[in-house]
Amino acid sequence: VQLQASGGRLVQAGGSLRLSCVVSGRTASRVTIAWFRQAPGKERAFVSGIRWSGGTIYYSDSVKGRFTISRDNAKNTVYLQMNSLKPEDTAVYYCAVGNVITSATMRPQAYHYWGQGTLVTVSS
Repeated sequence: VQLQASGGRLVQAGGSLRLSCVVSGRTASRVTIAWFRQAPGKERAFVSGIRWSGGTIYYSDSVKGRFTISRDNAKNTVYLQMNSLKPEDTAVYYCAVGNVITSATMRPQAYHYWGQGTLVTVSS
């Protein structure tokens, strides 16, 4: 399984970005695809996730109401629409795939495959 994340760039506070994660290779139908982010000097943190089958969606409290995750089954792609961006959203954003139980959705250790990361910088 390979993941290719893209879409990160420099944006002003209050702006919007859409990240994409293309998933290739064979995955189990009950996987979760998630976005994590890691700011300099901080641990990798869960942002949002979506179950490929059924579409259950999860958000961290810090992005709820501002970010929207979605999927395009035909393109094997998951998107993260980020609105009302803040300087504290600055981080490298990673997408990840795993056969994850609900209680472990927000744990990086539960995911088996990771993309290379895409840098989002929000200027104040």
